[in-house]
Amino acid sequence: MKKITMIVMPGCPYCANARRAVRELKEEEPAYSGLVIETIDEVNEADKAKPYGNDYYYVPSLFMEGKKYYEAHPGESYEECKNAVSRVFAAAVK
Repeated sequence: MKKITMIVMPGCPYCANARRAVRELKEEEPAYSGLVIETIDEVNEADKAKPYGNDYYYVPSLFMEGKKYYEAHPGESYEECKNAVSRVFAAAVK
């Protein structure tokens, strides 16, 4: 299982959707319950987010082993977010 890094920002509605998707997916799929997700607050932990800075513009963004697997986009629905997070989770448990 690979560790997932999720970059977020305080007050971001898309980040709230991603957190909700993470919770729901872990509840719905037992294989995802053990996934390790490191959450980096882009504002309060800028030093931790800096190595990823050239690879994303929007938050949330999810990375595994330094590679971006998902980046939210303006106007994205909750379902789009959940589907994207689900694809990242599936890649992490392979």
